[in-house]
Amino acid sequence: MPTTRLAPSPTGALHLGNARTFLITWALARAAGWSIVLRVEDLDTPRVKPGVIAGTIDLLAWLGIDWDSGPFIQSADTPRHLDAMHRLARAGLVYPCDLTRAQIEAAASAPQEGAHDVPFPRHLRPASFPSTFTDDAPSWRFAVEPGATAYTDLFAGPQAFDIASIVGDFVVWTRRDPARPGQASYQLAVVTDDHAQGVTHVVRGDDLLDSGARQLRLARALGLTPEPAYLHLPLVRGQDGRRLAKRHGDTRLDLYRASGVPPERVVGLVAYWSGVRTARTPMSAREFQAALRLDTIPRTPVIFTPEDDAWLVSR
Repeated sequence: MPTTRLAPSPTGALHLGNARTFLITWALARAAGWSIVLRVEDLDTPRVKPGVIAGTIDLLAWLGIDWDSGPFIQSADTPRHLDAMHRLARAGLVYPCDLTRAQIEAAASAPQEGAHDVPFPRHLRPASFPSTFTDDAPSWRFAVEPGATAYTDLFAGPQAFDIASIVGDFVVWTRRDPARPGQASYQLAVVTDDHAQGVTHVVRGDDLLDSGARQLRLARALGLTPEPAYLHLPLVRGQDGRRLAKRHGDTRLDLYRASGVPPERVVGLVAYWSGVRTARTPMSAREFQAALRLDTIPRTPVIFTPEDDAWLVSR
């Protein structure tokens, strides 16, 4: 059965950009008859504060979003992630690495201004790779050979990324604290979890377009089929063009909720951003689902404006 997933992270409070992605994912799934998995991706932090996961789930329900299975907590699936690492090691595709980020950057040629990733220099690979995985190194990297990985995104169209030139050998396992077991990186965890949970359609922001290529590389290395279809949406950004963040004001959903903003206003703003309406109008999630069409969603980033915020809090 076609299946998608809602994958909130408890590392940060849900904001309006998250609301847009989750509402569109949910609406597309309900319209097409896809099953929906709720998975909490909690690996990107050594510690999640008590109550944060429950609060995140409650906010989704407040918006009018529901799901068919879950919530699954990603950190509880370590055996699955370990199994993937053992398989990659047996195939000779991963190796331990104890280089710090600063050491890697120092060894790399001049990175491009504004780039967040520094391609891992190929000459820093070890001469040989171990055939067994042991969780005793600061990180393990997946060896990436040059060449484009192509796929056709359901919204953004044909894509092709040479991962070797973008990030090079990327991290698939990390051990931040020597006193604690390591864990899968985001890239490895989502690949194995999507496959195990039967996810066939991945909907998310287009800042992860090249991650689609990384994840396809991992899925192919692990022999995981069928490969999921990807649908990457333009992000919600501030007026300065940068990804929506605290610098653009407090757009946390729980803040709006606490100040008395009804969910219909949040959904109405998302509908306005998604081309469902030509003006901001309160509406329920069900009304949004019935009206949303993929071909009305703008192809350009959504800009969050002071007028958006003023409309949300108006009475």
